[in-house]
Amino acid sequence: MSKRLKKDLQVMIDEKLGQLFLGDKKKDLRLLMFRPIDLIEFSEFAGANADDILIWVGKTLGKAYMDKFFYNKDWSSESLATRKEVLLGNLEALELMGYGELSGVFKKTHILVMVLDSLSKEESDNIMAKNLCLLYHGIFLGMFEALQIDVDGEEIECVLLGAEKCTFKFNFLVEELDDSLVDEDTGENVSEFLSTL
Repeated sequence: MSKRLKKDLQVMIDEKLGQLFLGDKKKDLRLLMFRPIDLIEFSEFAGANADDILIWVGKTLGKAYMDKFFYNKDWSSESLATRKEVLLGNLEALELMGYGELSGVFKKTHILVMVLDSLSKEESDNIMAKNLCLLYHGIFLGMFEALQIDVDGEEIECVLLGAEKCTFKFNFLVEELDDSLVDEDTGENVSEFLSTL
């Protein structure tokens, strides 16, 4: 991972304003502290059967988040290997912001994004907690779209349904992944991966 991206992932403190920033303050990526119940209450505005709206909100957040790190970046000229590294780095940033322990695994025909200790786990007794999974789904879709990785996906495991973690599977829409970019069968936690660099 590049030194620039590692610097971008650091949490900075502006003691004068009492605010936390992710990366350079000029990027204006302020960190807001939300409890899971706050997000659930926000999502209730969309209504009981508004899955598409919640995914769209997450997608908008994911794209905006990517734009703050990589403004005016044209990803079409970058290799898929570079975009893969950037995606894993951004999963690390989400982890630092309290979204749980995230890992990503690239397979021949799809990408798996796993979330251990997701926000929805804290509100597992709340019937509306599934809305948090929809926001996660949308955030990941927004990141893929910003990186110009054409995928379509769904959540295939969920802690709210008894699984150990939430797992999202994103199928490639255009072509299969080159063999040199395919990960081993076991997913490595992003934090553990970064600590080895």
